[in-house]
Amino acid sequence: MNAQVGNKVAAYEALLSPAEESKLSWMMEAIEHNRFLPAPAPENVFVGDGDYKAIGAEFLGHFVRIGRLKPSDRVLDIGCGIGRMAIPLTQYLDGASGSYEGVDPVGEGIAWCTRNITPVYPRFRFCQIDLAHELYNPGGSLSGHEVVLPFSDASFDFIVMVSVATHLPIHEIAAYAREAMRLLAPGGRLFMTAFLILDGDHESVGARPKFTAGTEAGTWYGDPAAPLAAIGFDQNLIEQAIRMAGLRIQRVDLGHWRGTDSTHYQDVIVATKPEEAA
Repeated sequence: MNAQVGNKVAAYEALLSPAEESKLSWMMEAIEHNRFLPAPAPENVFVGDGDYKAIGAEFLGHFVRIGRLKPSDRVLDIGCGIGRMAIPLTQYLDGASGSYEGVDPVGEGIAWCTRNITPVYPRFRFCQIDLAHELYNPGGSLSGHEVVLPFSDASFDFIVMVSVATHLPIHEIAAYAREAMRLLAPGGRLFMTAFLILDGDHESVGARPKFTAGTEAGTWYGDPAAPLAAIGFDQNLIEQAIRMAGLRIQRVDLGHWRGTDSTHYQDVIVATKPEEAA
């Protein structure tokens, strides 16, 4: 099945019923304004600008509407940071069957999540992976292009990579795609955000960031002085890395970073692990 590009619901995906949409919208609003949910001090949020709970609630909507996340899913959050995606998922995932694992190279974020989330939500667990990254973990002992996460094959139904591919070279994105293929159960989904560069995107007046050609073909830098601060790729390059891992791209939704209308900032790719042969 070919992927649909755009911001409409793909043909393979059933729309939420009015009741389901109403419930989801109510939950997102409640999460955003729930003062009892844990949140780190603003000065400790290293995962980007914006309101911590509001952005988390927004992505819960994207996971459900675009990625078909279900309450019973077993979720892996690669690059979980300081729990911005985990907090809303505590309210959505089923406490008996749903589960969450978060991994990140930044120890401070993992420590905060372990102290503030796991004691209340024991099916939410967090683990530091000492992967080397020139911005987030320059002293890391593990190479990103050989990443192997500490989980068994087919352990997850839904893998999240939000604002991860925007800070990695393409060979490391390919390595994570291979890990997603290993870790997903048949029919499981990978939800990845990225900067996909289409013809004219780097010249668009409204585009933020403004990309310039990088040192490798098909690679684009938001800031050539700090390439991994915001890195984009020709669409075919990143999609090829995902397909080579064995995943099937089901949907591509373009973001509003390029100055066009969208419900989300970065571009979204949803890929699935093929079902086992009958």
